[in-house]
Amino acid sequence: MGSNVSDKPGKRLGRPPRTDNQRERILREAAVLFAQSGFEESRLSDLAQGTGISKAGIYHYFRSKQDVYDAIIVQTLQRLVEYVGAVVEGAQGPRAQLLAFMTAHAEFFEHNYWAFCAMLIGFSGMRRREMRQEAVDLRERYEHLLRAIVAEGVARGEFRAVDAAMTGRAVLSMLNWMARWFHPGGPKTAPEFARVYVDLLLGGLLQEPNLSGGPPTLRACPGV
Repeated sequence: MGSNVSDKPGKRLGRPPRTDNQRERILREAAVLFAQSGFEESRLSDLAQGTGISKAGIYHYFRSKQDVYDAIIVQTLQRLVEYVGAVVEGAQGPRAQLLAFMTAHAEFFEHNYWAFCAMLIGFSGMRRREMRQEAVDLRERYEHLLRAIVAEGVARGEFRAVDAAMTGRAVLSMLNWMARWFHPGGPKTAPEFARVYVDLLLGGLLQEPNLSGGPPTLRACPGV
């Protein structure tokens, strides 16, 4: 990893050089710590032990524990916006874009599980005004992408005349609530659950009128 910090027991840990990726290692370990233990219960000494970097080394990159948490939130949002935006850009049409948005969101969540959970928990507790503003701007940019997909679907007549902002909030609530119950490594992946959500959104719960007298069938969702 380019680090000059020894992993041998008893070796005194020095200040990490600026050229390595120890900052990234601190953020990864801190995300797990904050998500599992909570911000208030987490200590920099725990983070130092988990990373093998001294507290002085952590302070080389961050001024405080809060700065570490704020950096996790901003970085996670940046990567989420970039990843999902790129996937959506490759999809054609509102229905395909909605599917792309929701499955890409779920995939990012699963692959960045601890950072994502830490971001959801800690967003409202950000204290540095400039960092919080950056996070708010990223969140609004992300929500605008989703609202634009819904609005385009309405304009084309593919979606019912729903409120794009309210629908966007509902979609994100469904996706983000997965953090309450989903754990990586289960029988289904997060994108598989997201596909079920897409089917519910586009197909709904109501059954088509059964004119034939046979068993009722659920409404199909073209393109999903």
